[in-house]
Parts: sequence; structure tokens; C-alpha cells
Amino acid sequence: MTSEKILGIDLGTTNSAFAVMERNEPEIIVNGEGDRTTPSVVAFTEDGERLVGNPAKNQAVQNPDRTIASIKRYMGDDDYTVTVDDTEYTPQQISAMILQKIKRDAEEYLGDDVDKAVITVPAYFNDRQRQATKDAGEIAGFDVKRIINEPTAASMAYGLDDDSEQTVLVLDLGGGTFDVSILDLGGGIYEVVATNGDNDLGGDDWDHAIIDWLADGFESQHGVDLLEDRQALQRLKDAAEEAKIELSSRKETTINLPFITATDSGPVHLEESLSRAKFESLTSDLIGRTVDPTEQALADAGYTADEIDEVILVGGSTRMPQVQAQVEELVSRDPRKNVNPDEAVALGAAIQGGVLAGDVDDIVLLDVTPLSLGIEVKGGLFERLIDRNTTIPTEESKVFTTAAAGQTSVQVRVFQGEREIAAENELLGEFMLSGIPPAPAGTPQIEVSFNIDENGIVNVSAEEESSGTAEEITIEGGAGLSEDEIERMQQEAEEHAEEDEQRRQLIEARNAAESAVQRAETLLEENDELIDDDLASDIDAAVEDVESVLEDEDATADELEAATQDLSEALQEIGKQAYQQQAAQAGAEGMGADPGAAGAAGDSEYVDADFEDVDDATDE
Repeated sequence: MTSEKILGIDLGTTNSAFAVMERNEPEIIVNGEGDRTTPSVVAFTEDGERLVGNPAKNQAVQNPDRTIASIKRYMGDDDYTVTVDDTEYTPQQISAMILQKIKRDAEEYLGDDVDKAVITVPAYFNDRQRQATKDAGEIAGFDVKRIINEPTAASMAYGLDDDSEQTVLVLDLGGGTFDVSILDLGGGIYEVVATNGDNDLGGDDWDHAIIDWLADGFESQHGVDLLEDRQALQRLKDAAEEAKIELSSRKETTINLPFITATDSGPVHLEESLSRAKFESLTSDLIGRTVDPTEQALADAGYTADEIDEVILVGGSTRMPQVQAQVEELVSRDPRKNVNPDEAVALGAAIQGGVLAGDVDDIVLLDVTPLSLGIEVKGGLFERLIDRNTTIPTEESKVFTTAAAGQTSVQVRVFQGEREIAAENELLGEFMLSGIPPAPAGTPQIEVSFNIDENGIVNVSAEEESSGTAEEITIEGGAGLSEDEIERMQQEAEEHAEEDEQRRQLIEARNAAESAVQRAETLLEENDELIDDDLASDIDAAVEDVESVLEDEDATADELEAATQDLSEALQEIGKQAYQQQAAQAGAEGMGADPGAAGAAGDSEYVDADFEDVDDATDE
């Protein structure tokens, strides 16, 4: 049976969160470790095991070369791959591993299959990045019903859906991206009127500022570049992130990393005090980069700062006092704080999932495309067909012609961006329209049409009117994944999921077998006088069988379970013989004995408690 629930997923750079509508309210789902957020980290151990989330993050210092973090920053990058054990992984595949864990944890929490999802992206993600995110979701086994912007999702989570009209500024500073959106709200309608941002600015950059400061100071003092040591660098990363978090609530923190490296003189330690003032000085250029996108979004929306009614801060990095101070300086408004900034996006995505599932019927979401879309024309110029901040879904067409006499084909090159020269913008895709009847330059009429769906994903077509010849393209994200490639990656992901399940079953079977052996040894010792030699011998033999299977590294879960079951059945005989011995002793003592004595013996922990424990161990 498959659940009709649609999972809302905030696939973050540093941490991810996921939620679902329960009893008409969005609810964060805790992961398999019991946490409300999941580190967006994947690791491969030396023995081939794949770790995701906290288990991956916790072993990063010992295994830095095989641990992958902040992969979201490379979504949509055609050329970026991660190589582990001679296997290359795209950002979509690594992201799919994170999404697989989310899917598995959600299904465990809900007790049902979950195959539909709404996944959020930074508002300023371009088409390639959006398509790559959708691909990742499909590789993980999701039917991705919608890709929506993170600031838009966050505004839904804050409950700004009453009948009053208001203008809201949503500033989202996550681990790897920054974006800002202006929304007009009222009567349950969420209309994004402008968006802007910086896809290369996030909390990771504040961490790196601390890392560089520590490394420079250490090299000046000890002549050792810690950035060249992968394990030392990972320790610096962890310490920098912790220091950044501490400085959000404290004026000063101490960074202490013993045995960070060794020289000819022996071990060397790192210990530095970092004040909030120094931290803000180190990162003043970063906070400055939030100003232009915010002012540009206001300008594009046609609003002044005084016309903003509410300010919402999203993303863990907005907890930094300097971020809040910068926002108050720009907008002169105290931000809303009634929702955890780490969870707001996932909660909003769940609400949008509820809208799509028909569980929520009083909300309408009108989003926009973050960047202009167009084609390259003569002279390498960028001809816009759809301007940035146009409400989506949308479509637009324009008629073009040939630049040379007798031209029988044209190359349609699709770009996204704001520069006037096409090559300075992002090339999304290209295709050739052939079969144009030869004619003087400027005669053929070629209609180029753009269509942007509700996910912000672009379809482009071109048709020559006299001949009817036509071509079209759906802009692919990331590495240009085809349906066959996505299907192949889905199969690989499913195969790996099956391997993970088999590994889990084997570990559980080994644990149960080891527990059974320990329990057998305890019961034999405690009941030595109550059982006969034949039963003791049978149990010893069963213990030897289990230990023999445990010593076999190639033993399967079924073999372990079978051996454990045989031992458990033998252990059950202990209770029977112990009860018979106690009953016989009670009878031999005569009818004058205390009437409660037999009952006490029958209820002794040697019988009931141990039988129950054995059954519990078998159940485990």
C-alpha cells in the first residue's frame, strides 16, 4: 500500500529537513537517529558501507577523503563529479543518497510507503539547478510533484495566510546559498513579486573565514600549513562551525584543538580565542554581499523598505547577530521568530504538498522565474523572451528570421541571465532547426516559444511557419540527464537500498546470535542444579553451532537466524526442567509447607523472567 501523503523536503547544503501534513497541520518528521534535521553528508567507508547523515558527519575527521558535504553547491554543474574508489558520482547521485535516507526514515516514521514529494530550492537557482534537483529526487525513487522556492515555502510555514493584505520580505541564508524574495500576501494567495540572491554565499563561507584565520595564524606561529593536511582541515571545519554557532549567543569563544599536528619537536596544539567583534570583522565582506540582492529585489518589486510589513529570516545562518542587524538596518523591521528557521522551509513544502494532495484548499501559490530567459541572436546578443520575476507557469513567443541568404538551418541557443551578451549568461541548452526553405535573408518566419512550468523548468520550441518544420527541447539540468540515465541511476539506487537492507538484517542477526550465546551461558550457570546433564550437553552443542556460524564471515542472516532459533528452543527446556524440579521439591516437603512457597517458586525469576528474556532476545 502506498501513502497518498506528499512529503515536503528541504534539501539543504548543510542540513536537510522533511515534513508532512498531519491533522491539517505541517509536522516535522524526525529521522532514524531521532533528530529533526539531517546533515547533508555522505560517506563511504573502507569496507564499502555507505553512510548518510549523522553517521557520515561523525566519522569525517577519520575519513575526510571519502566524506562528501555541501554537494548542493554543485547542483547543475556539468563538469563536477566526486570520485570514490574509481567510481564517479554526480551531484544528483550524492543528493539522491541523502534523499533516499529521507525517504526511508519518513516511511519508517509514517509506517507506509511514501513516493511523492515537494522539494525546495533556493529562489535564485537557475533552470539547470532546478532540473538537477528534480533528477536527484527521481533517482531516489520519488515522484517529484513540485519544485518550489525556499523563501516562498518559508512564508507559508509562518502562517501568513490571513485575509489581510501584507508585503513580506523573506531572507534565506543557508549553508551554501543566499536569496531574498518579496511576496504580496492576502486571502490565502502567496504571490512572489520579485526575487534575487547569490548562489555562492552561505554559512559555509563564514566557516571558511574562521578556518583561514586559524590556519594563517598557526602557520605564522609554527610554520605548518594545516590546510594541506586533510584530517587537520576537517577538524578545523568542525571547530569553525561550532565557533560560529557559539558566537551567535556569546561574545567570545575558545577554539581548542589538541594534537592538531606534529613537528620535529613533537605534538603541536591549537588554541585561540575568537571574539564576536573579530568574527564580524573577518566576515564583513560576506555580510556586505547580502545588501545588493536585497535592495535589487525591493527595486524589482517596486517597493521601498518602509512598505515592507513583515520580515522572515530562514536558514540557520540567519541566527548570526550581524545578519539580523544588517536586515534591521535595511528594512527597519524586527523579523518574525515564531518558527524555527531550520524547519520553516520543510514545513512550507509540506503545506504545498497538502495543496497538491487536496488536503489544503485555501492557499494559492504564485511563484516567479528568478532570471530572464532568451536566445542568442546575430552579433552574440541576448534577446529576452521572458523577463526575470515573471509569474510562473508562463509562456511567451517571438518571431525571428534568418541572417543570411539561402540559409536552410538555424541554431537555437537558449540562455538564462541578465547580461546583454549571450555568452556572459548561462547556456541552458541548444538545438538545430533544419529544413528551412532557401530564401533571401530576413524572409523566413521562425517562431521561438518558451514555456516555463510550475516547477520553473523550461521547454523551448522553434517552428518555421511556411514549411511547418519544427524542433523542441526540454532544458535538462546538471549533466544533462536523459530518462535512460535517470532510470539507470534509479536502479543503482534501488540496488544499493537492497544492499543496505541486507546489511542491516545481517547485523541484527549477528547481534541476536551473540545475545543468545551470552544468555545461554548465564542460564546454564544460574540453573546448574536444576537441569540434567543431557539438556546441558544439548545447549552446549547449540552454543557451539551458533559460535561456528558467527566465526564464518560469509554466513548469511538466514543461517545465523536458524542457528539462533535452535539455541533458543533448547534454552526453553531449562524453564521446563527447573519448574519440574521445584515442583518435585515442594511435593517432597509435604502438605504442611507454606501454601505460598510453591507459588513463589513457580514465579521465581529462574522461570518466568528468564523465559521472557529469551523470547525477547529471539524477537530482537
